[in-house]
Amino acid sequence: MFVRLSAVTATVAVLGGCSLLATPDPVQLYRFGVTAEPGDGPVLAAPVQVALRRIEFPAASKGDRMLGITGTEAAYIAGARWVSPAEDLYAQSLHEAFLSQSNRVRLIARRELTPATRTLDIDVRTFESRYERPGAAPLVVISATARMLRLPERTVVSERTFTVSQPAAENRVSSIVAAFDIATRDLNTQIVDWTEAAVGT
Repeated sequence: MFVRLSAVTATVAVLGGCSLLATPDPVQLYRFGVTAEPGDGPVLAAPVQVALRRIEFPAASKGDRMLGITGTEAAYIAGARWVSPAEDLYAQSLHEAFLSQSNRVRLIARRELTPATRTLDIDVRTFESRYERPGAAPLVVISATARMLRLPERTVVSERTFTVSQPAAENRVSSIVAAFDIATRDLNTQIVDWTEAAVGT
């Protein structure tokens, strides 16, 4: 499916107290991120317990819509949605990256009661596809700032900003989703490596 961008805002027509709703276009659902199989990761003898705080996402990229940027204009890719909110899919993919790649860190989910000695704070600042011109194959850009805090003092041990860019092979939704997937895996690998170094400081 070739990409068509739809306006960020929508207008609902109301006549005589009744909403006039057009039949919605079919929507295809997509996901991104590594899916780790049980037992794929290394066995951690004495892991450093790191609590993951709620991951922040830019307002325009939250939810299930795919954001496209052309110059100063922003729009969402028509006919395509993430299967879950992007911030939830990203949090899941980060957990799976730690499970499959980390040799010394166990990432603790927000609902777990396991005591931690460190806290990982991730602020995703950019999560979008960028077009040089309408109809061109876009560049997926993801940037995030990570902070490691020591508990219980909550002092910042280390901080770093990561930026990854991945060109889509063509201006098709499947290609753009593949670029988001590759970029997410690249970002997560860098965050895992940085976290393992940061817990030693």
